[in-house]
Amino acid sequence: MAFIIKPLVTEKMSAIMDKQNKYGFIVRPEANKLQIKAEVEALYGVNVVAVNTAKYAGKNKSRYTKAGLLKGRTNAFKKAVVTIKEGETIDFYSNI
Repeated sequence: MAFIIKPLVTEKMSAIMDKQNKYGFIVRPEANKLQIKAEVEALYGVNVVAVNTAKYAGKNKSRYTKAGLLKGRTNAFKKAVVTIKEGETIDFYSNI
């Protein structure tokens, strides 16, 4: 079962990738650390040292338009920050 939804590529994660050898992923909410570790090692062929996870709640958003007030909600998600062994890298752009 695929637990990784997509890699997290932001300015903040790019800075962490360069300095601390950590990579971010958006994962399924029911995935645990062992499942995430196994899938990253299988997909990218690297040795995972540690996995940190965080759950983010969805937020209520509203904006004013000509049609009136529009209300909505952003999706909740789970983020995993994976630390890999020194000297190894993951290239997210290799298959583009």
